[in-house]
Amino acid sequence: MTVDALTDVAGVRVGHATRTGEGWLTGTTVVLAPEGGAVAAVDVRGGGPGTKETDALDPRNLVQRVDAIVLTGGSAYGLDAASGVMAWLEEQGRGVPVGTDPAHVVPVVPAACVFDLGRGGSFRARPDAATGRAAVEAAAATAPGAPVPEGCVGAGTGAAAGALKGGIGTASAVLESGITVAALVVANAAGSVLDPETGVLYGEFFQGRVDYPSAQVHRAARLRLAEAARANTPPPLNTTLAVVATDARLSKAQAQKLAGTAHDGIARAVRPVHLLHDGDTVFTLATGARPLDGERPRALNELLEAGADLVTRAIVRAVRAAGSVDGPGGAWPSYETLYGTEGGRGR
Repeated sequence: MTVDALTDVAGVRVGHATRTGEGWLTGTTVVLAPEGGAVAAVDVRGGGPGTKETDALDPRNLVQRVDAIVLTGGSAYGLDAASGVMAWLEEQGRGVPVGTDPAHVVPVVPAACVFDLGRGGSFRARPDAATGRAAVEAAAATAPGAPVPEGCVGAGTGAAAGALKGGIGTASAVLESGITVAALVVANAAGSVLDPETGVLYGEFFQGRVDYPSAQVHRAARLRLAEAARANTPPPLNTTLAVVATDARLSKAQAQKLAGTAHDGIARAVRPVHLLHDGDTVFTLATGARPLDGERPRALNELLEAGADLVTRAIVRAVRAAGSVDGPGGAWPSYETLYGTEGGRGR
């Protein structure tokens, strides 16, 4: 049984820590690899990323496997959340062995952040090591294959997608080969996720049948979005983060290729992307439970295609799952509030 989430990749767990109220609107999400870690890679396309330990994932470098990936709010300040995850992993004896004592390990915890500073009202309300520990403990406490909460949770708590509320979304697929591929995305973009002519999410144009909002609903939504955009000063900065996971057996170079092509999924769903103020970053985790068919040259291509498609679908789910926010740090209406079935879908 699958739950259409990153946790459909056996052994992968996801945990959120969410802070709201009293100036807070932020959080951290941890993707916890199976015991023994997973092959990991990263591809950074944004010109203004906030990251930690990404150099360790270069295929030319020593580290082959990691135990966790951290996605966090709080801009570069929020990268402190990785310290809490690192401490927890050390307590579990998980990390790169650096001595004869099994307790002597150094966990490598790659992390990336989104900009959500001040969106709850306080610029200084941002994730720290305690937030990271809470998120990794939440991940470890979940059952195998557990559903993943979406929308305004974890690193998506303070996310904005243009003038709309952003959030966390996830999706998965099982290929004909039996290999599972899945994605989890934090949609926090200055670029638009919404076609201004129709009110359809850009990502939905790539998912088959499109359900168009009525003209009346779209006109009302455009007016409300324009009001929100004027009220939110300065406008949101642009960062979309993703983790693409698979149970395929990949080398670090193959995993890096998967991370790179997954950015195509962001480009289908967000316009513009990958600009100088973007922090767009995609991580890959490969658990290695299933071998690729080396006799079929297209075996890796199938993963690359699926990874990009799932990132697009996860962005759509993130925006659709998000709830509206109207507080001291700004106002972001949700897509479902503006365009949901109660608002009048259909031509």
